[in-house]
Amino acid sequence: MAAVRALLAPRLVAASAFAPLPGRLRLLPPDGRVLSPRAALHGSASRTGPRVALVLSGCGVFDGTEIHEASAVLVHLSRAGADVEIFAPDVAQMHVIDHAKGQPSESETRNVLAESARIARGKITDLAKLRAANHDAAIFPGGFGAAKNLSTFAVDGKDCKVNADVERVLKEFHRAGKPIGLCCIAPILAAKVLRGVEVTVGHEQEEGGKWPYAGTADTIRALGAKHCAREVTEAHVDQKNRVVTTPAFMCETALHHIHDGIGAMVRKVLELSGK
Repeated sequence: MAAVRALLAPRLVAASAFAPLPGRLRLLPPDGRVLSPRAALHGSASRTGPRVALVLSGCGVFDGTEIHEASAVLVHLSRAGADVEIFAPDVAQMHVIDHAKGQPSESETRNVLAESARIARGKITDLAKLRAANHDAAIFPGGFGAAKNLSTFAVDGKDCKVNADVERVLKEFHRAGKPIGLCCIAPILAAKVLRGVEVTVGHEQEEGGKWPYAGTADTIRALGAKHCAREVTEAHVDQKNRVVTTPAFMCETALHHIHDGIGAMVRKVLELSGK
């Protein structure tokens, strides 16, 4: 039993920080500190590498951030020694999707910041507080949240509006010459806000369903941006605008190919940051 307690103690500390029950002994770290909920769940050591802002749009591919993409970005940034701060806008989601049924949950509402906090393990900041001066780069994972919550692209196509803070952040980093990474459908944000930018969402033909969203390339061109066809494992670098994009789940393929493409995007972003 002593060995079992030793294994479970760290998890019990985190749980007790949230919901101590009457009569239950609250476990403390050896030095007597009381852990906050965030500290208990997000114990990553501070880093001194490149400072990267990660911007999320909720939690779940059909109404928020694509979780595998966000996780892949975080893994590659962690391996590179980056100091990551996660942000999301404090706004309501366009709608909520029951991911098991693939249908809207009509009676339910959710907040983008609160949902994104699930991916961030509770350590998240309102996007309104993000300033390019405090970071070396910014990265936007995809998922339908980029087209529904960070913009109205899912409804309005090329006539979409971009969330005011998302537009501000993109323009701030662009003016400062700091790199911006985007994957999956998120490059549409750069195409809308940074006119003339070069991006990729993969191939320009569906190719029997391998590239089901290939038509997005036409919309990118309609916005005045340039689309550059790339493989799912590749990243496209717009050297002039310092924007790096990769197709990710715009392609129907094995997960490790998407992970590799996101890794290529992260590496190029960090190279451009000079850190």
